[in-house]
Amino acid sequence: MPDTHEWLVTGMDCPSCAAKIKGAVGQLPGIETVEISVMSRKLRVTATAHATLPADIESRVKSLGYGIEAIAQAGGVPNPHTEADEHATQADAPWYRTGKGHLVLLTAALLSVAWGLALLLPASGNWPFIVACLAGLIPIALRAFAAIRAGQPFSIEALMTIAATGALFIGAAQEAALVVFLFAVGELLEGVAVSHARDGIRALSTLVPKTALREKNDMMEEVAAAELVPGDVVIVRPGDRIPADGKIISGTGGVDESPVTGESMPVTRGPGDPVFAGAINNETALRVQVTRAAADNTIARIIRLVEQAEDSRAPTQRFIDRFSRWYMPAIVVLSALVVAIPPLLFGQAWSVWVYRGLSLLLIGCPCALVISVPAAIASALYAGARHGLLMKGGAVIEATAAIKTVALDKTGTLTMGQPEVTDILCLDGSPAAEALVLAAAVEKASNHPLAQAIVRKAEGMVLPPVQDSRAIPGKGVSAVFDGQIVTVASPRHAMQDGALSSTAAAQATVLESEGKTVVVLYTSTALALIGLRDEPRQDAQETIRQLRSLGVTPIILTGDNQRTAEAIAGLLRTEYKAELLPEQKQQTIRELTARGPVMMVGDGINDAPALKQATVGVAIGSGTDVALETADAAILRNRITDIPALIRLARSTMGNIRQNVSIALGLKGIFLVTTIIGMTGLWLAIMADTGATVLVTLNALRLLRTNPAGLAQKA
Repeated sequence: MPDTHEWLVTGMDCPSCAAKIKGAVGQLPGIETVEISVMSRKLRVTATAHATLPADIESRVKSLGYGIEAIAQAGGVPNPHTEADEHATQADAPWYRTGKGHLVLLTAALLSVAWGLALLLPASGNWPFIVACLAGLIPIALRAFAAIRAGQPFSIEALMTIAATGALFIGAAQEAALVVFLFAVGELLEGVAVSHARDGIRALSTLVPKTALREKNDMMEEVAAAELVPGDVVIVRPGDRIPADGKIISGTGGVDESPVTGESMPVTRGPGDPVFAGAINNETALRVQVTRAAADNTIARIIRLVEQAEDSRAPTQRFIDRFSRWYMPAIVVLSALVVAIPPLLFGQAWSVWVYRGLSLLLIGCPCALVISVPAAIASALYAGARHGLLMKGGAVIEATAAIKTVALDKTGTLTMGQPEVTDILCLDGSPAAEALVLAAAVEKASNHPLAQAIVRKAEGMVLPPVQDSRAIPGKGVSAVFDGQIVTVASPRHAMQDGALSSTAAAQATVLESEGKTVVVLYTSTALALIGLRDEPRQDAQETIRQLRSLGVTPIILTGDNQRTAEAIAGLLRTEYKAELLPEQKQQTIRELTARGPVMMVGDGINDAPALKQATVGVAIGSGTDVALETADAAILRNRITDIPALIRLARSTMGNIRQNVSIALGLKGIFLVTTIIGMTGLWLAIMADTGATVLVTLNALRLLRTNPAGLAQKA
């Protein structure tokens, strides 16, 4: 059986680092899979038992110049995220205590001494600069040789080593030392910039409290939250964070779920309601029964999904990765031609063209280009997660940005998913309140959604006593009140019982034409018509408006009857298709996709075929398994204006990527030309490379501050 091991890797600040480690480890014998995440810094390796020992993997990673520390074997700890976060916190020392920080300080000190000696003792020559150069170059060269041994000759460390060594040989010791220093500064800045992106995911993991008050044998004990198991009962005091996903047993009060869903307003939760780990109890003490272990709570699953999303690369990123594999060798060949052709064919000075060729090597490094896409994608994933928007990788983000049509399920998506009483028409002249309380008294024992809606409408009213309440299969509910049988049933059944006149039937038809379901309250004659409808969400019209402002066409797909669908579509002023079975929804999505990219939004259960058929399937729900795991993306807040927000975030991300690619290629293009014609030298070359990488990273990090809902006015 294969073994799986997991480590935390330090010093890894870009996709090139991850690719280097993955390639080196993958060459070891018996390795089956290698998974590595730049943002979480986790390395997970599955290998044939005893073919490659963990120590061999650690040795290979260390030889490349990275730190590595075992987290645990798969399944070895209750909550691997917690342990990884503890290791990560320890690894995030201040920059001046890191290896890269030490190298910057050392090269800066030696360079300052060299310049001081050059000013005070001009006769000292170049040896102080040579010493400064070598002190900084040796660690870089060791990493370059390790990469070459691992089968990766075209690394930035290799190009840097060749360029600095060549500069020493042609007598450009001052520039060589400065280049080594600037390279060290650039690597340090990359690490500092990327650490800001990592803070987003770490902030999520710290939302869950470390301890919990567990109820046991009528006593309370403080235990580690990671020890909680399904079935445990915990006490959550006002002001405390909920330590685990669970269900409220007793207590009712406001719960701030913004850490999980991004919803700013507290929601009232009471007995039977689910609650999330990390949510804040604002009011009364709650007794909560744990329903999920720590490793599987909503926060942990969000973290896991965001980390896994890094492996789902956007088509743009895959193209750039392929391009860079050809680009690096091409730059080396071009540099060699720049060095050789002018002296050999035109009698130019070797020293001049060797210098320009070495500068070209540094300019050609594709670091900024390679990091331009994943840095933006990672920032967008974390920004979305903070606002309850989950997208499973760069491919989903790129596809979402291109969406032309959004197909929306009606029930539970555009509507609240539960009927509400909208009309009470009394046919015998009695007050509407009397008809309502009588209907609620009859329906009280039924669990039918329509019956529950009537009972909810009568909440707070005194219901009259009824006897012999019973369901009439396929028809309705009846009970005895004041010696008479009172029934609540559909108009058709009321008419069959001879209780509904043609005039009342016409009134029922009018209500039904408005998309409402009608029930009749009757004895021997009809007493009242009650209209119910699954009303559109309050933000449904605003969602449709925002989608249209984005140039996206909305359409409603529903299994409901034609009249109900027509009424909702009329209110929202959008197209619709009704009475669709799941396979018909799937076929409709297939037809729409032929005209352009389509997003399907549904509850993730009945709409599963359509969600899978769409270019992007989006599940809407409050942190349920389905909402997190069924579709390509998920909206955790119960708010459908997050659908256009998702599209805006994706488009903003793709715009950021285009900016990054333009910065990376633009700067390199300018400096390639100026280097060949002799306008710029080694130190400006490395400044261009480092500067482009840092600019691209910082530009990508702007997405961390993005609030997709706040972009609505700019759409």
